[in-house]
Amino acid sequence: MRRTKIVATLGPSTDKPGTLGQLVTAGLDAARLNYSHGTTADHARRARDVRTAAAQAGREIGLIADLQGPKIRLACFRSHFADIEEGARFLIDTEWPPDQGNSERVSVTYKQLPEDVEPDDILLIDDGHIVLKVERVHGPVIETTVVTGGRVSDHKGLNRQGGGLSASALTDKDRNDLFHAIKQGVDYIAVSFPRSATDIEDARKLIRDTGGKAEIIAKIERAEALDSAEEIIAASDAIMIARGDLGVEIGDARLPPAQKHLIALAREQHRTVITATQMMDSMIERPVPTRAEVFDVANAVLDGTDAVMLSGETSVGAYPGKAVEAMARVCEGAEREWSAPVSSMPLDARFERIDQAIAMSTVYCGNRLGVTAIAALTESGATALWTSRLNTAIPIFALSRHPETLRKVTLYRDVYPIYFDVTSTEYSDVAREVLELLQGRGAVSDGDRVIITNGDLLGHSGGTNGMTILTVGDLPLGAD
Repeated sequence: MRRTKIVATLGPSTDKPGTLGQLVTAGLDAARLNYSHGTTADHARRARDVRTAAAQAGREIGLIADLQGPKIRLACFRSHFADIEEGARFLIDTEWPPDQGNSERVSVTYKQLPEDVEPDDILLIDDGHIVLKVERVHGPVIETTVVTGGRVSDHKGLNRQGGGLSASALTDKDRNDLFHAIKQGVDYIAVSFPRSATDIEDARKLIRDTGGKAEIIAKIERAEALDSAEEIIAASDAIMIARGDLGVEIGDARLPPAQKHLIALAREQHRTVITATQMMDSMIERPVPTRAEVFDVANAVLDGTDAVMLSGETSVGAYPGKAVEAMARVCEGAEREWSAPVSSMPLDARFERIDQAIAMSTVYCGNRLGVTAIAALTESGATALWTSRLNTAIPIFALSRHPETLRKVTLYRDVYPIYFDVTSTEYSDVAREVLELLQGRGAVSDGDRVIITNGDLLGHSGGTNGMTILTVGDLPLGAD
């Protein structure tokens, strides 16, 4: 059973008949709606298609709405591109006509950019393919010298090396898109370019004001977000390491240690973490990944990421199904070579929540008793989350009657959702039915040990306060 989860971005390639079903069959766990591209009608249709494909496959598939955020982009060029020569003078003019860019001057979407830059700043266009040095700022015009030239086309992104741009994390477009996404019943909202916990709290308030239940993924992609990483993670439910813009702002040499640090920090704070951007980028055009991409995905798995994400590989690529298959294959290979250490959790740890203490006890006993499976009867998914944060190779089955809970846990490493309505089962029969369900799925066999976590008040959120260790075969499965 693959432990690491796969997120794939939907787009024109996945709209082709039968393609989404191929992704689900290949191992898709969560689908991403990228609100930076496409129309609201596109996203609504794709959300419906995901739910349909999941139901047909008897699977739970999470749904993520990824807001565009204040992505700063160049406007357009007269010929849709321009060749900028090294050493030349180049102007970024916020008052220049948005469709009249040329090899000497272009407009930009972020009109406050001149207020955020100063002489000697480095501006990076198109993920650093074009490098500009700011010479001076006068009114709406930023005068630069081209350090690295080349061809640049319409709408390419712009970053300031080192970060420091003051654009708000939630634009008017983001607010409208958030309301639309909530209406589609998405499970997660990804907030782009947050600078502080306040940006996450603002998004959460908007979600709650609309009556939504979606959880929040903070996309770490600004240099200053690294300085506020602990508070951003604490305010979020999950993070996404968005390595594209982050790598541009902090430099490629700092990116690998930053990724490792963020994964460790997220797990320490009991948050889920997605590693994203260009993981198998060559598969946009090729049916197999490069060896470097294989190592990239495997290293993220070995570092403990909950999920790995495909972007252009599935949304616009020629081989979306093969990309998911390759991602699953590499994850499984890395997991086979990784031996989970016996839990090193401190035995003198103190807990604020009872369900967290039960999770620690479950993993501690499970690792030492040779338990085959952990079954967490859960309303909110919290116990499954706590358990998945600890070191264990034991599969964790989240059993819930709530579809939104089952879809939420699709991002949790080691956790597998199963529908189970505990409120319709007599308390004395719960253990028997759980073991029967796991055995029917081939997850356990006679003689295997299973730990079941549950609460005294079945069907009540936050009530997990006990664990039971059972041996399959000791109970009369299927008895009246």
